[in-house]
Amino acid sequence: MRRKLDLVAVGGTFDRLHRGHMALLSKAFMVGKKVVIGVSSDPFVQTMHKKHEVQAYEDRVLEIRKFLCKNQFEDRAIFVPLDDPYGPTVTDAGIEGIVVSRETHATTEEINKLRRTRGLRPLRVFTVDLVLAQDGRPISSTRIRLREIDQEGITAEK
Repeated sequence: MRRKLDLVAVGGTFDRLHRGHMALLSKAFMVGKKVVIGVSSDPFVQTMHKKHEVQAYEDRVLEIRKFLCKNQFEDRAIFVPLDDPYGPTVTDAGIEGIVVSRETHATTEEINKLRRTRGLRPLRVFTVDLVLAQDGRPISSTRIRLREIDQEGITAEK
């Protein structure tokens, strides 16, 4: 990619911030000058019917902010709560790209379809591979909560 896009979006629940989340966020700051970070709101998380508890919105945002500060990205970030899977990507004409994992790539088709119906240009899509744990399976918040792995993807001692 020759130049950074002015504004890109990335979104998720970001529960138990882990190496996979960090790869997603890092890619967003690599391709965008400014990054809209959508974080699932607590009410939206409730509609997801997760099989495990999820950290509170404020705690998840705080963990992301710590990561951004550590990597000197904080002045380029714009946080928004997500109350649906799309957030501002379907209404904000200024957003030019979106960074997603392979797992959530299909949502970008829906987003771009909605953008077209609203007279907005489709987003450029940047897909990040899932980050694998030491055991070769993807790192996930669920696996971390089950204590199969830690946030770095290291397999727990049994």
